[in-house]
Amino acid sequence: METRPLGDTGQDSTVLTFGAIALDFLDQDEADEVTEAVLDRGVNHIDVAPQYGTAEVKLAPTLADRREEVFLGCKTLERSYEGAWEKLEASLDRLGVDHIDLYQFHAVTESAEIDTITGDDGALKAYREAQEEGIIDHIGLTSHGNPGVIREAVERIPDLETAMFPVNATVAAHDDDAHAFPELARELSEQGMGVLAIKTFAKQPWPDDLPADERPYNTWYEPYDDPAELRRSLRFTLAQDGVTTLTNAGDPRLVDDILDAAADFEPMDDDEQAAMVDERRSEESPVPTVDI
Repeated sequence: METRPLGDTGQDSTVLTFGAIALDFLDQDEADEVTEAVLDRGVNHIDVAPQYGTAEVKLAPTLADRREEVFLGCKTLERSYEGAWEKLEASLDRLGVDHIDLYQFHAVTESAEIDTITGDDGALKAYREAQEEGIIDHIGLTSHGNPGVIREAVERIPDLETAMFPVNATVAAHDDDAHAFPELARELSEQGMGVLAIKTFAKQPWPDDLPADERPYNTWYEPYDDPAELRRSLRFTLAQDGVTTLTNAGDPRLVDDILDAAADFEPMDDDEQAAMVDERRSEESPVPTVDI
């Protein structure tokens, strides 16, 4: 599987990062089978979080045998010093590892969160101490929020080496500042940051009148599920300047087709990208609009 430099971290990540949230919907034997298959296909980057239910625990057995093959990303919603240390130590325990390669401030969407993170008793202090102790290697950020908040975070947290945010054709088709994620990917890459894309396979939000227990997939959004559309979606996101890698949709039933698409990845030219954006102009954005 193709690899790309993750900014200036020194890591070359596969174009597909395994979003381990998919493991939460499986029993342990199934989770082991899926994770082994992902690594056997060449994926070398895994993303997980304590918010992903049982995913950390179910990832642990494979990590016990194949930790050296994996660039491991984790994250926390905690913004305080004590909270960040507590969650980091809990994740290390559940994952059964002694260090995490990339630890991220998870889902930062407001300037006030940056104020707390960078304050005297903020999470950044904990991250820096953990780096000094060799418990984490690199520091990143994830966000579903306004690109302006991500830019502010990058300006105010010089430690950031990566950023994770939505990049897909529907987002690109919404020509406003709240959806300017492809431009942000290029901008941050030029600054030496690694860019991880999410929501690559998002079609649209789930209908408001569709109860969660009636959704056909365990995802936060309605995903594309046709293999050809999954392949096209992957090719579009990886064609955007600055994108290093992207994560799979969260439902484990989509993982195999997305693995196939990543393994057979072929670049998408400018004309095909433009046509895909035009197709999506009338589609509802799967990314919540956050004003700043």
